[in-house]
Amino acid sequence: MKERKNKELSSKDLSELVVKGMTEKKGQDIAILDLRKVKNSITDFFVICSGNSDTQIDALANSVEEEVYKISKTEPWQKEGKANGEWILIDYVDVVAHIFNKERRKHYDLEELWGDAEVTYLEDSMV
Repeated sequence: MKERKNKELSSKDLSELVVKGMTEKKGQDIAILDLRKVKNSITDFFVICSGNSDTQIDALANSVEEEVYKISKTEPWQKEGKANGEWILIDYVDVVAHIFNKERRKHYDLEELWGDAEVTYLEDSMV
């Protein structure tokens, strides 16, 4: 397991860095799910966005990692999905970024699945 370099970065701050990385590459329909008050949640925040192509989805994932590392020197604990480009998951333990193509996002519907979470949509990213 990778150790955090910046112990002062809160999960809220980390979620904001993830959002910044997503907006840098024009992620669409960005949603922040606050799971801190959800019983038995596995993390504090999910940050979800959609991309239009495999290329954009890959660029979004790279941008998230670069933005988080630039400010916090934190690397993901785990990454999944880079090979298929339909759903990339970047796990920072307290914050998990989900970058979907539109079909996969609609299919898994994490916002509905985690319906007890407080959801905030980034208005500028809504399509």
